[in-house]
Amino acid sequence: MSAVLNAPFYTDVPVLPFRPGPVGTHITIRGLTKYFAGWPLYENFDLDIPKHKITSVFGPNGCGKSTLINMIAGLVPIDSGEILFDGKTLKDTKIGYVFQNYREALFPWMRTIDNIAYPLKLEGKSKAEVDRRMAELVASFDVKFDLNRYPYELSGGQQQTASIMRALAPNPEVLFLDEPFSALDFEMTLFIREKLQEVFMQTGTTMLLVSHDLEEAVYLADEVLLLTKRPTRVAEILPYTDARPRTIETLTEPSFIHAKKRSLEVFQREVRR
Repeated sequence: MSAVLNAPFYTDVPVLPFRPGPVGTHITIRGLTKYFAGWPLYENFDLDIPKHKITSVFGPNGCGKSTLINMIAGLVPIDSGEILFDGKTLKDTKIGYVFQNYREALFPWMRTIDNIAYPLKLEGKSKAEVDRRMAELVASFDVKFDLNRYPYELSGGQQQTASIMRALAPNPEVLFLDEPFSALDFEMTLFIREKLQEVFMQTGTTMLLVSHDLEEAVYLADEVLLLTKRPTRVAEILPYTDARPRTIETLTEPSFIHAKKRSLEVFQREVRR
């Protein structure tokens, strides 16, 4: 039987009243359902993502970590359910997105400075407003490379730095990061980790980070969202409250070691099911 015939029908499913999240929730997900080839990836999935926090998403391969944030960001359509941002729809919410593949994320025909300024120009900002915001971002990221060069003339780390600056340029309410360090060398990974922390401490922007590196996921997070194998559920939401800025010394703190150990235990439990 074809996948189309096997696909679920939602017309007979009763629509329940929307149930808001607790105080402090930024993104409220209710009844999220997504099927691929007739098989459920997410089915009637509920989640509350806190405001002014960094939430790291971690789970087994194939559980749909990137798909989850892509559905929330509107890049992948959902089959059913509702996602609200502070009670608003996505079209009324300003978001930023940092892609894993920075080489394809930047427009190669634009200078790097124009790539970064692009969201501001879409918003109709004046040249003075654009220049002022560019100066703020350059200072915040301590940019040493030439932003008048084209992306293909920059290193991978410089391109990803530019991608993050572009995502932050319009001062988004929510910043999505899909494995932003996976294609970077270790030195640049450390640099961008620290810059993201600095930006977060300055702005309090809600961030949703997908990572395949458990240490990285815990290190950056205020809470770690641990997922099950598909059909994907929440295995556990683990708070991690060490003070920022977190440094190399953080990695040896008992609280960090405990959070990482507990995350690994949940992950291994779900992988073995």
